[in-house]
Amino acid sequence: MAKGKFRQIFFGKSALPIWLALATFGLTELFARFPELTETVYSRTFYPVVAFILSFVSKWVSFSIDDAFYALLAIFLIVLLILVFLRKIRFGQFILTILQTLAICYVLFYWFWGFNYYRSGVNERLQISRSKPDTVQFVRVLENLIARTNDSYCSFDSISKAKISTLVEISYQNNRSFLKLNYPQGTRVPKPISLSSFFAKAGIAGYYGPFFSEVHLNDSLLMIEYPQVLAHESAHQFGITSEAEANFYGWLVCANSNSKHLRYSANISMINYFLSQGRRLHNFADLVHKIDKQVIDDIRKVQKHWADMRNERIDKAAGKVNDVYLKTNKIEQGIEDYFGVVQFVMDFETDSAAQKRAGRE
Repeated sequence: MAKGKFRQIFFGKSALPIWLALATFGLTELFARFPELTETVYSRTFYPVVAFILSFVSKWVSFSIDDAFYALLAIFLIVLLILVFLRKIRFGQFILTILQTLAICYVLFYWFWGFNYYRSGVNERLQISRSKPDTVQFVRVLENLIARTNDSYCSFDSISKAKISTLVEISYQNNRSFLKLNYPQGTRVPKPISLSSFFAKAGIAGYYGPFFSEVHLNDSLLMIEYPQVLAHESAHQFGITSEAEANFYGWLVCANSNSKHLRYSANISMINYFLSQGRRLHNFADLVHKIDKQVIDDIRKVQKHWADMRNERIDKAAGKVNDVYLKTNKIEQGIEDYFGVVQFVMDFETDSAAQKRAGRE
């Protein structure tokens, strides 16, 4: 009897999700060691099909299916706890059900998107040479970025979110060759975060839902931010998992656009990253003075907008959760990965061959 029960627990149908999760974990270790294999087998072959199917389904629903999925999981957990409390199910069954549910979510996450964490890095993928730390080069790139931001300044009063979405999509299509994208790889229909005001307290402007290939944007976004954040989250849908790489893709797609609105949104966002990195430069104040007043006003407007909504406790808690999540997926820098975009922009701006391939004159 004991032997039969052992087989039922470890080799019966109830154990299948757990075994699938273990097999998936094994694949994460394999893909982490062989990024070229991940790139060829998963990111360029399997994932584009998954993204196409999932986004085809989700585009017909106006609300976030991912958010609904998370809500149902929470309700399911609460119901299980109540059943255990009322002694309608045994504690052992409760633990097994929880393990099965977590295993299924784990498997779906990696097969639907998560294996992209282990693909080749952006420098290898896009053939961009790595630049060495150089203060002179950093200042030169920042000065060029400031000049482009000043030149692209514009008002967002006369443009809609729908128009911006179209422009971002056109620019992704135009840059698909340089960015090595399997365009169109499904559809990208921006959806509002269900609890936008709560996420705004944590400073979350958007997120990508991997279970249904959905791009989510916070309703609290200012129009000036909208193009860059949309392009960033769309990069995730294209299989770009690193936050720094998604920032780079979003910046390049918008900065290479014919639209002044996209260029301004991308460049003013990137200036913030560069200024944050360059605060210790001896000529930092001189560099800031080169930024036009209307651009400075927009930078302060965005900063004040998010500062007014921020809740310190929620922000810190969300930051810790995101940090653990990224490090679990072998992003060693954690939330500091966002600032890695400065290095990628430096690499691109100092590689003339890469700029030529990207259509930069």
